[in-house]
Amino acid sequence: MNSMPKPPIDSQPADPDRAALRQRLRELRPQWLGSEDGASAQEALARRLGELLQQLEPEVLGLYWPLEGEFNAGAAFLPAFVPAGVQLALPYAFREGRRMEYRRWDGHADAGVKDECGIPSSDGARVTPDVVLLPCVGFNRAGYRLGYGGGYFDRWLAAHPGVTSVGLAWSCCEAEFAAQDHDQAPTLILTEREVLCP
Repeated sequence: MNSMPKPPIDSQPADPDRAALRQRLRELRPQWLGSEDGASAQEALARRLGELLQQLEPEVLGLYWPLEGEFNAGAAFLPAFVPAGVQLALPYAFREGRRMEYRRWDGHADAGVKDECGIPSSDGARVTPDVVLLPCVGFNRAGYRLGYGGGYFDRWLAAHPGVTSVGLAWSCCEAEFAAQDHDQAPTLILTEREVLCP
């Protein structure tokens, strides 16, 4: 999971405040990751996530293909932290209807296909994870995540209310923003420093 594609163009109605915040946080992430704090954060978040997954005991774990500056869960957890027998899945986004599904993934570094947003995915069978990991551009104290604005994860979570969702964020990307009607708060947000529950 080394290739870092660019994020898809935002699909929700434009919110200038959120757009500016996303841009600022996306510029901040790679700079912060190059710092001393950022270097130690990767290992700390990997450790915290590994401990959490041992508690959650997922049967099907939904990962995500990392974009620039995001925590690379696949590299961190394959195979060291994922319990034996856990099926893995990657999201596949469709432009039409701005919908998303998860497809079984064998964990290989070359995902094999790209979804309609140009992000590496899988051509495996469609599955419904019981635990999903969500990338966060930012997050707030109320437990909401800020994504790229397409709403794909929010719509999927709204359609699967029983799924445990874990937002993965860097502590440097905490920000103040108001939740919108379509926003789905993850079950919890995990950073290298803490766990936030809405």
